[in-house]
Amino acid sequence: MTVAAQPNRLALGGRIQRDRPLTMHFDGEPVAGFHGDTLASALLANGVSIAGRSFKYHRPRGIFSAGPEEPGALAQTGEHGRATPNTPATMIPAEDGLRAQSQNRFPSLRYDFGAANQLLSPFIAAGFYYKTFIGPGKGTKFWMFCERFIRRAAGLGSAADSPDPDSYDKVNAFCDTLVVGGGIAGLSAALAAARMGARVILAEQHPNVGGALLANPADGETDQLLEKLLAELQNFPNAKILTQTVVFGAYDSGVFGLMERCGGETRPPGAERPRLRFHLLRAKSAVLASGAIERPPVFGGNDLPGVMLCESLRTYANHFAVLPGKRAVVFANNNRAYAVVPDLARCGANTLVAD
Repeated sequence: MTVAAQPNRLALGGRIQRDRPLTMHFDGEPVAGFHGDTLASALLANGVSIAGRSFKYHRPRGIFSAGPEEPGALAQTGEHGRATPNTPATMIPAEDGLRAQSQNRFPSLRYDFGAANQLLSPFIAAGFYYKTFIGPGKGTKFWMFCERFIRRAAGLGSAADSPDPDSYDKVNAFCDTLVVGGGIAGLSAALAAARMGARVILAEQHPNVGGALLANPADGETDQLLEKLLAELQNFPNAKILTQTVVFGAYDSGVFGLMERCGGETRPPGAERPRLRFHLLRAKSAVLASGAIERPPVFGGNDLPGVMLCESLRTYANHFAVLPGKRAVVFANNNRAYAVVPDLARCGANTLVAD
């Protein structure tokens, strides 16, 4: 499998493992990629522009972000007992043999009968069903009849239809300092605490630490800085790094809930490693270094395929070596937006900046 099979893949750069090609399937169609990709980056590399449909009107949706904030490209992975719906494609690591399906469409993503709902948009405004189908006596029965069809039209993924063959683990953990986020701020905080002798756990939701630094070109000072910080932190026996781990809750008395992804979607049933591991963590202190989410500008059509956050575009270009399009219009309302312009120029895109 070569880069030529992926029309939007850059010939050089990125942090993907080009010597480890893989093949996934999305809606039954093969998707070429490399280890280090996500399903989203592989779809973009293969020129897939529509990755989902909107909830009610079934409008086409593309890949908008590069992280868990992805609103449109929700996919279902696995089958039968392993079926996992409503997962952002940006958070699905690429695996050889992975099978994923788009959601909320019939019969296909590109040709969806539900798109006819767009013609009815003047009559089905937000909340119309709560006011129209609820009433005394026969009105309530009519609502229950309509609900089946409304739920099906606005449904997302499908639940598992058989027992789950995977195993799951739970651990009780303790530390002095929990650091949430593995970017430059998180790594620096973890290092400072470890140097003072504190027991440190650093949790990062992505497979690699680095955070926003991974949106910078891979052949610069960024990787050297990350390697230096990571090497020093790993040398401390009192410091532990958990990647692919989401801190989903902070509770009273310093209790935190963490979910660690241990096994991939294509792991064989009965594998020794669990699929997920739940950490019930008690920490004396916590540092929230989870970063920020770019706020998108509001304009008509800002949810159509081809519209993407600037920082996410930098991530795809520099981290995954993917250029989603050859022509770009950059809407800039802060200094961070201008960083994407030289990256696009370096990748060969024609760029117009609107300030």
